[in-house]
Amino acid sequence: MESVVKYILNLGSGIFLPIVMILLGLIIKMKPKKAITSGLTLGIAFTAMNMVLGFMFTSISPAASAFVKNTGINLSAIDVGWAPMAAIAWAWPYGLAVFPLQIGINLLMLALKWTDCLNVDLWNVWGKIFTATLVAAVTGSVPLAFVAVIIQIVLELKSGDITQKQIYEITKIPGVACTHPMLIQAAILAPINRLLDFVPGINKININAQQLKEKIGVFGENSVMGFIVGALIAVFAGFDLKGVLNTAMQVATALVLFPMVAKLFMQALAPIADAAGTFMKKRFKGREIHIGLDWPFMAGQAEIWVAAILLVPFELVIAVLMSKASLNTVIPLAGIVNVIIIVPALVVTGGNLIRMIILGLIGTPIFLAIATSFAPITTSLAKAVGTIEIPKGQFIAFFGVEMPELRWALAHGLNIIHGEIVGFIALIGFFGLFFWYAKYMKKRDMGETLDSEISVSKTQKI
Repeated sequence: MESVVKYILNLGSGIFLPIVMILLGLIIKMKPKKAITSGLTLGIAFTAMNMVLGFMFTSISPAASAFVKNTGINLSAIDVGWAPMAAIAWAWPYGLAVFPLQIGINLLMLALKWTDCLNVDLWNVWGKIFTATLVAAVTGSVPLAFVAVIIQIVLELKSGDITQKQIYEITKIPGVACTHPMLIQAAILAPINRLLDFVPGINKININAQQLKEKIGVFGENSVMGFIVGALIAVFAGFDLKGVLNTAMQVATALVLFPMVAKLFMQALAPIADAAGTFMKKRFKGREIHIGLDWPFMAGQAEIWVAAILLVPFELVIAVLMSKASLNTVIPLAGIVNVIIIVPALVVTGGNLIRMIILGLIGTPIFLAIATSFAPITTSLAKAVGTIEIPKGQFIAFFGVEMPELRWALAHGLNIIHGEIVGFIALIGFFGLFFWYAKYMKKRDMGETLDSEISVSKTQKI
């Protein structure tokens, strides 16, 4: 049975999620033809988005590597991205127990009215297992690893509830929520965004991709922006003219394709959301139940890619400066286009490009520091599993680790049994911020106007 489950999961989200959605469609009384069509379209959307994402990352990573090499800095930990970390997670002996645990907690919370989210993103269970492996490695305790899993499951569901209305305002896709763990980091970003409300100048600027196009004309087009930013990154890397033009064209291509692929998510999810809404209303009268999904259905928002790509050269500079101060050993490569911080920044700022970039700049040192902290653990786990051959003296790291603050706080906070007081305080602090964040987003959902939003409304948006 275990080998069958692992085989299905190894097919990837492009296969696994359509199977789940087709089964869900049949359960909620969709016509078989419609359920199969919607499921397959969702699979096509995920596959296409992953192809474009991969194309984007392979276009920029060589430039990032060349940039760091040109600095002469020796960074011993290479960012290998999420795939090797998923392999580490699936090798954990207790990993498959997380599936029934997630489903059981979700159904219990629905029954108790503690959530309005049905999380069908079972493929990303690996993220919870990965958290468990980190906690188990730090604490030496399997029970504490499962405590961390339970905390993450609950926070993912609550995060889906908290952000659902804001995500609908951004994407206009009905009936869905995002239960990806990256959204949990919004609890850290929202207070920073609130502080920006009181910074003169910044609190009067609200610019999104559409407004950018209107202001700067052709330079605001995805194709032109992508070409210019891609070229700049390649120039910083010291590429020759051919390399500069190729990188520029590849980034431009990716930015043009993202919104095209995003339309497939709407085409796939709208029928499922409608059917799920009708089905749930009969069983949960007076409640609006949302389907929890992975983040790519939001990937059509141009603000994500403009902010994430503009952040790349700054990430490299920050990595170099932190390494000189002995605070970083990681070269960000696989996750250099750091959507993990930009997507929650999109949600908490409502798509304000300037604030998204500021939040990205503030968050980058945190990602680097925590990736550096976990590098010895991820390297030893990878060696134990045998998924990657790692040269002696070399480390692997996960720069794009979702919710880095919470994962660090869980690993070290639950290790209070061994006297880690700082980690425990950090964990309690995170829970406090999450509670504040839930209230903050509820006010926005209810249309309550915050102090700074009054001033913004009275000024002409850029």
